Amino acid sequence: MTPEFVISLGSEAIQLALLLALPLLGVGLAVGLFIAVLQATTQIQEMTLSFVPKIVCVLLALLAASPWMLSKIANFTSQLILSIPQIIK
Repeated sequence: MTPEFVISLGSEAIQLALLLALPLLGVGLAVGLFIAVLQATTQIQEMTLSFVPKIVCVLLALLAASPWMLSKIANFTSQLILSIPQIIK
């Protein structure tokens, strides 16, 4: 196993982690921004008003994106398992 291979594998793993986190973080950001604008216009500064909608929307986004996320993780894992003979050489 060469250092280049280890760096490449680590880079792919980090890219996959960022790709999987992007939809959930994007939904959380969009809902948080919407709630912040709503709170600023109505001058309601209730802390629970910002957390509850974000949690609900992120959970719904997780339910919607979970098949795609699972396929990405399974594909990465199967490629990693199939490359074991090349790693051992």
